[in-house]
Amino acid sequence: MTTPTLAPRIAEVSRNTAETQITVKLNLDGTGKASLSTGIGFFDHMLDQIARHGLIDLDIQAKGDLHIDGHHTVEDVGITLGQAVAKAVGDKKGLRRYGHAYVPLDEALSRVVVDFSGRPGLEMHVPFKSGMIGTFDSQLAYEFFQGFVNHAFVTLHIDNLKGENAHHQAETVFKAFARALRMALEIDPRAAGVIPSTKGSL
Repeated sequence: MTTPTLAPRIAEVSRNTAETQITVKLNLDGTGKASLSTGIGFFDHMLDQIARHGLIDLDIQAKGDLHIDGHHTVEDVGITLGQAVAKAVGDKKGLRRYGHAYVPLDEALSRVVVDFSGRPGLEMHVPFKSGMIGTFDSQLAYEFFQGFVNHAFVTLHIDNLKGENAHHQAETVFKAFARALRMALEIDPRAAGVIPSTKGSL
């Protein structure tokens, strides 16, 4: 059975405020290429995981008030990425809708489950062992995912099941998020043109 031919699932969204100036361009059916510049090295590294393991071509250019801290930049990138994903997904016809992944890295193990439900919701349980990872405040991982779910209109469950190194904990979370997204965003050839809900809309 062949996968139905799709219109390109691409989007470009910009967000400009007194705190941040952000542009996100993406292709949900890409090969994992990334061009990333947020001014926070570890955050760029995590966004690269989303592109690489989600097979999403991702271009994120962000300038924020890093002289204060990274909060506004990280949160607003999450918001803008969520808006771009929602725009690219469109009406969700034929979408698998649900995705899940477990990802290990040495001693760390994380699980992420996503539902393109149309209802934003985040349950995130990650007991980071360190407050800072390079110049990235580990608390901001929550702000990133909260911004994303609020604007991509997805339900997202994130659990770090094991981990002693904060870098490993974060990396398993972002990689599992990418893999779960990849699964949920796939087109199901058995449900071509069908909204994946008994409601008839998402």
